[in-house]
Amino acid sequence: MKQLLYTLFLGLMLFSCKSEVKKETISETDYSKETLDVTTSIYPENISKVFEAHGGLDNWNQMQSLAFTMTKPTGKEVTTVHLKSRESVITTPNHTLGFDGKDVWLDSKNKEEYQGNPKFYYNLMFYFHTMPFVLADNGINYEVAKPLSFEGVEYPGIKISYDNGVGASSDDEYVLYYNPTTFKMEWLAYTVTFNSKAKSEQWSFIKYSNWHTIEGIVLPETLTWYLVEANLPVKKRNDLQFTNVTLSKQSLAASTFAKPETAVVVE
Repeated sequence: MKQLLYTLFLGLMLFSCKSEVKKETISETDYSKETLDVTTSIYPENISKVFEAHGGLDNWNQMQSLAFTMTKPTGKEVTTVHLKSRESVITTPNHTLGFDGKDVWLDSKNKEEYQGNPKFYYNLMFYFHTMPFVLADNGINYEVAKPLSFEGVEYPGIKISYDNGVGASSDDEYVLYYNPTTFKMEWLAYTVTFNSKAKSEQWSFIKYSNWHTIEGIVLPETLTWYLVEANLPVKKRNDLQFTNVTLSKQSLAASTFAKPETAVVVE
């Protein structure tokens, strides 16, 4: 009997001690309200460092619109782009070219014929000018490329390729070469497959220089195309200057890019 009472007493004591143990409170984080830098977790380290050297991908992703001006032999060419939808409009003295999110359209202001391919050109200079950030788009593959040696400097390279069906020319290839010390982009090598629709072995080269900072984003003022021999840059060919560059966190109205009644859809 004494043994039974002792056992019951011991059981009550153990139950009482357990009931006094406080439960550990686990706090949950609402990630919808957190600002996260996911750059390094999604992209390879080398391209992440390049993004960071140009102001950071998180900063870039806050931008909604971009505008810039180029001076051509025919006059000033003004480009305006919606950075999220990639809608755009390019105004020149003789023509206005646009993309409304569905169709490329062309509005000629006189009888002068448009020189070039509107479907190829409508986002071409935007793409070149906003390197390296456009290389963060979906459907892109990254791999280490052979370095580029030019005038005593060796630039590490990152080769860019696209999944099938990405964009109008998924066979296009790019190699971004960056400064080994600053990680800023210095060169772009690229192939063009828009017309052939097949991979090309012919590479073109652009030198990026005269950087300026707009809204915390580092963009080039000057792009320099080079003459190429054996798929390597050898001599400067021509410069293209970007002026009146603006970036904004304010989105543009869809009417900015809508096809005018006088324009035609480019087939």
